Amino acid sequence: MDKILQYKMTENLLSDICEIIDNSQENAIRSVNITLVMRNWLLGKRISAEGMDGTRSERYDFGIIEDLSEKLTEMYGKGFDKRALYRYVKFYQLYPDIADTVSPQSQIRSKLLSWSHYERLIQIIDRKERDWYEKEAIEQSWSVRTLRRNVDTQYYNRMLLSADKKGVEEEMREKTSPYQNKYEFLRNPVIAEFLGMEENRSYRETDLESNIIKNLEKFMMELGKGFAFVERQQRIHTDKEDYFIDLVFYNYFLKCFVLIDLKIGKITHQDVGQMDMYVRMYDEMRKQPDDNPTLGIVLCSETDEDIARYSILHGNEHLIASKYRLCLPTEDQLRAEIDAQKTIFFMQHPELKEDYYIYVAEQSPHRQYSG
Repeated sequence: MDKILQYKMTENLLSDICEIIDNSQENAIRSVNITLVMRNWLLGKRISAEGMDGTRSERYDFGIIEDLSEKLTEMYGKGFDKRALYRYVKFYQLYPDIADTVSPQSQIRSKLLSWSHYERLIQIIDRKERDWYEKEAIEQSWSVRTLRRNVDTQYYNRMLLSADKKGVEEEMREKTSPYQNKYEFLRNPVIAEFLGMEENRSYRETDLESNIIKNLEKFMMELGKGFAFVERQQRIHTDKEDYFIDLVFYNYFLKCFVLIDLKIGKITHQDVGQMDMYVRMYDEMRKQPDDNPTLGIVLCSETDEDIARYSILHGNEHLIASKYRLCLPTEDQLRAEIDAQKTIFFMQHPELKEDYYIYVAEQSPHRQYSG
């Protein structure tokens, strides 16, 4: 149901008035959204009843859409061109049960996305991927802009799937996740075009860190799910020396601290060794009894297969090498980058490779994946 228009009276008149106005505006927007979604779904349902099944080319042969579009545009104006009507049909076909969500009796009307969200979702071909984006958009209250960016940067494909046969969808539905499934909450590579830094220029690590702090909310969203910022340049004091960790986060899904060390250029074994030391120190000095073991991420501009295979990264559940890009690559470049990082990941964790491809084959039998 929509939010009831009420307020808690305080001594601040202006604050109470603003609360009433804000609540009423939210209700108005929600009501318009529900009506628009329902209208488009009903239009798609009615048009589909005229024999709109089959391929796109087959549907075009009927001429139904073209005639209907001309008449509706003449009567009602914009919003009823051929492309729009085809979107309504596709929306109904992909979401045949949406009426249950928008019915007055439904208890989840507030979970309904906007029509602009559904316009982007229906462009996703793979059903499992589309359902995952829809659920994440609802649970995380993604704006349309955020949904579009996450789809364009292949958020779903950049989540490193574990060997858990329950799959990403079921795991993401849970409020907490077992620690061994941590790879499902981290993105690799990290696409940080929002920092406004050009890849072909020289930067210091302090420049990268400063820009991340200025865009902290976007950076946490890009990192993955469940991140909360703790501190920048956090000091760890020992009997002999002080150490400073670039960025410290806490992940409330994984229930552990996440340390990030920023590196300009290619990762080295010294970088890995340093992060390993940070993780061990943090577990001993800062981790609470209820926390899971600390994760360490070396965020660099270039990862390395030899480091993944032969350094202490190999088989280490608490250290991760992740690559960042300062600009948004093309779709082909991004797919290639994802494949490259996946290869490096399985060099670090060869024990997960076979189970991963079995899992992918079971979940998406019509897709082809290279090993």
